[in-house]
Amino acid sequence: MSEKDITKRSRRGSGAITLRDVARLAGVSPITASRALNTPDQVAAETRQKVLDAVQRTGYVPNRMAGGLASSRSRLIAAVVPSTVMSVFMETIEALNGTLFDAGYQLMLGQSGYSPHREELLLEAIIGRRPDGIFLTGIMQQGKGRTRLLASGIPVVETWDLTPTPIDMLVGFSHLEIGHEVAHFFIGRGRRRLGIVQANDERANRRSRAFAEVVGQSGLADVSIVNVGASRSIKSGREALGRLLAADPDVDAIFCSSDLLALGVMTEARARNIPIPGQIAIMGFGDVPFVADMVPSLSTVHINGANIGKLAARCLIDRADDRSVDQRVVDVGFSIVERETTD
Repeated sequence: MSEKDITKRSRRGSGAITLRDVARLAGVSPITASRALNTPDQVAAETRQKVLDAVQRTGYVPNRMAGGLASSRSRLIAAVVPSTVMSVFMETIEALNGTLFDAGYQLMLGQSGYSPHREELLLEAIIGRRPDGIFLTGIMQQGKGRTRLLASGIPVVETWDLTPTPIDMLVGFSHLEIGHEVAHFFIGRGRRRLGIVQANDERANRRSRAFAEVVGQSGLADVSIVNVGASRSIKSGREALGRLLAADPDVDAIFCSSDLLALGVMTEARARNIPIPGQIAIMGFGDVPFVADMVPSLSTVHINGANIGKLAARCLIDRADDRSVDQRVVDVGFSIVERETTD
């Protein structure tokens, strides 16, 4: 059964891939399929392999709440976020939780640590518990995780990104447009040697590529990029500035993939007696609450995270309550907040 076939099924109720579907595809009875998954020693190895192949093809995840009534509601919404520690996602999570709670739903939260493998494991566990909806931070790429979500029949809302092909519903913004706009911002203020300090994740990579594209089209020197890997700490921001200056001593503007990395860059610049923004202008991403009160205050890209949380919650509640959602894709946009770290 292909992903295209799965998407034709209803998103709730009988639309979910069932054990009976797996059994039919494997050419065995439902009870044999159940035994192959739950008590594999009771079936022949060849039969078990047929069932496992069918599970792989359909994305089926066993329902660990199958003992309850098929029509029962969990009143539970599951969310997968990269991190909650000093995170740009905090406002989104708080608004999501508050809106769900007021509507009689509870939020179950899982942290992926920006790891696609960990995210996939979390999703398998979540789907098996059959929540009434699933909230994702980012876009689910092609693969087993996406197939399983489609097969589950559970309402899904992807957030903090944009794509023309969401799994179900989407509330987000364009990282490409952010990269473009920040590059134009620096260039419009006379900055000519531009650099990037970024963590290694897909959304940051897209912002960086878009940023570098605009710089290249403007005929300026190539963008110097320092990737700090999985680290998003003040320490990694400080180390990144040292690496960036070694690669390009004349860098005069830096776009950081998070406000925390920007704080690290600022700290190292002050330790080296580098004037901000006189010698180097700095832009962060996320507009977390403390950056407006820093000295100097940090220019950054503002995302209305609370609005994302509220809109995503309303989408999931409406679908869980069998109401239609007219606007399946919502672009909340972004804004550049200019403070003291830029001219």
